[in-house]
Amino acid sequence: MSSILTNSSAMVALQTLKSINSNLAETQSQISTGKSVGSAKDNAAVWAISKVMESDVKGFSGISESLSLGESTVAVARQATETVTDLLTEIKGKVVAAQEENVDREKIQTDINALRDQISSVVNAAQFNGLNMVKGTEDVNILSSLDRASDGTVTSSNITVARQDMSTGQGTFGAGASLAANGTASDTAVANTANTAIVTIGNTWAAGDVANITVAGVDLSYTLGTGEGANEAGTALAGQINALGLTGLTASDDGSGNVTISSTRAFEDVSVATAETTAGDGDVLITTLNGTGSLTLTSGDIAERAENIAFSTSAAVNDGDSYKVTVGASSFDYIAGKGETMEDVARGLKIAIDSAGNADLTTSVTQDSSTGQWSLKVDNNGTSAAFSLSGNAGGEASGGLFGLASIDVTTNAGADAALANVETLIDNSIDASAAFGSAQGRIEIQNDFIGKLSDSLKAGIGTLVDADMEAASARLQALQVQQQLGTQALSIANQAPQNILSLFR
Repeated sequence: MSSILTNSSAMVALQTLKSINSNLAETQSQISTGKSVGSAKDNAAVWAISKVMESDVKGFSGISESLSLGESTVAVARQATETVTDLLTEIKGKVVAAQEENVDREKIQTDINALRDQISSVVNAAQFNGLNMVKGTEDVNILSSLDRASDGTVTSSNITVARQDMSTGQGTFGAGASLAANGTASDTAVANTANTAIVTIGNTWAAGDVANITVAGVDLSYTLGTGEGANEAGTALAGQINALGLTGLTASDDGSGNVTISSTRAFEDVSVATAETTAGDGDVLITTLNGTGSLTLTSGDIAERAENIAFSTSAAVNDGDSYKVTVGASSFDYIAGKGETMEDVARGLKIAIDSAGNADLTTSVTQDSSTGQWSLKVDNNGTSAAFSLSGNAGGEASGGLFGLASIDVTTNAGADAALANVETLIDNSIDASAAFGSAQGRIEIQNDFIGKLSDSLKAGIGTLVDADMEAASARLQALQVQQQLGTQALSIANQAPQNILSLFR
């Protein structure tokens, strides 16, 4: 049936042409934008995913900039600490030269002062965009990542870089909890008296018997002649000991067979042993007297004269822990920094004592090889003085180059103290350089990773929303042909009503 009111063929042709035009418009949009999903109406789920990923890429771009800034800041700090290490090494060379007494120590001290001022200049100038990593103690956080959980929540991650304080400040003593229990003084006073060993020689001797004494590794002996006894042996052995000229060691006899061996060696025990070459009835006895009573031995050592503070092997050292050594009327402070140990505390207190310039006080730091315990030893060559340790938490840490300003090689005592102390300062600057180097390396690795991650995310986004240009091109050609055919079909369908006119002619 034909109708002039309803042209079904034209309607079908029109709908087909509309569909073709719609597909053609979509294909042209893909070609012009390069995207298969350009808006939420194209594919809501894929569009939403791509937008989340695009926001992450934008965020990682900002993180990369943050990492680059942080890397530059840490690089400046590393270069500064490396320069400080080189300058401290030069100072060490000057200090070594000052160990000789026939050099012009005043000129050497002038050179040291110039190098010290240069170190201060380097430390003060080592800033990037106003941030100085070699002054102060607060950690610096560098934004390193954005972490998206499966539920969509986002958290930030940081690389924490610890500052390495290369200042020379003494710090501020704390007023918190007592730390006195973390160190034990060997005595309540440190004195200049010699420690002694008394060798008592008995009277039962025969001609040809030999009395033997070993002092500080040196073997001595006396062969008794006819009619000789303890008196002659004691006088002879005391004379032999004195003739050795051993530093800090002297001997005397009382004329009745008692030989007193005295040692003023501050940081060294002196071994003493006795024996008889021929058989006897226990003619030689050694009695060691070290200020704490007497002990009868067949052999023994004379203990070092210095007193010591033995630090705990189990107590932790926290930032701001403050320790004070008191010798007589003088007190010497050191305030620990973050990550330090009891070794650092002992060495810091040594520097504090040496920096005071008291020629009567000499110091040493040692570690027990069996227990690992660190000790600060103090020897007093002056008037006997009270000796104690105290401490409190909650202080402000001393600078990593604490003691540098007080290095003085113009005296024998100052030159001796400076040699050990400059080693501590060099170790501190080397540790600081190593810490900054590790941090810079980590930041570089993270920055490289962030760059690769951003590239991967961009590639993933492209996979989701980018158009396949080869397929789009082929489809465009096909749709253009379909459009032409659809137009022709609609034209033909529109001619159908014309055929009805022929029925009325």
